[in-house]
Amino acid sequence: QVQLVESGGGLVQAGGSLRLSCAASVSTLSFNVMGWYRQAPGKQRELVAAITSGGITNYADSVKGRFTVSRDNAKVYLQMNSLKPEDTAVYSCYGRDSTYTTYWGRGTQVTVSS
Repeated sequence: QVQLVESGGGLVQAGGSLRLSCAASVSTLSFNVMGWYRQAPGKQRELVAAITSGGITNYADSVKGRFTVSRDNAKVYLQMNSLKPEDTAVYSCYGRDSTYTTYWGRGTQVTVSS
C-alpha cells in the first residue's frame, strides 16, 4: 500500500520560512507527478506546486517566487520563504502514477502569524 507522510509544518511569523517534506513508502520514481495542495478554513483546496519526474515545475501565482518544490528518489519537498498569514492552511502532498491514480498524505498544518 502506497503511503505518503508529510512533516515540517508548524507555526512561523510572517516573513519566515518553513520546509515541508513528504516521504513516500515507495520510490518517488513511481510517480509521474508529485506536489502539494493546501486548504485553508472555509476555502477550496488549491494546487500550490507540482513537479514532474522530469523536473518540470508548476506553481500557483500566489506563491511564485516564494515557494520551491523539489523531489528526490524518496521525498518531495516544499521550501516556503517569505511566508504570509494568507499562506496559513493544511498542506497535503500527493503523487500521481502512470495509471493516473493519485495518492494523498494526511496533511500538515502551517500557521503564519502576523
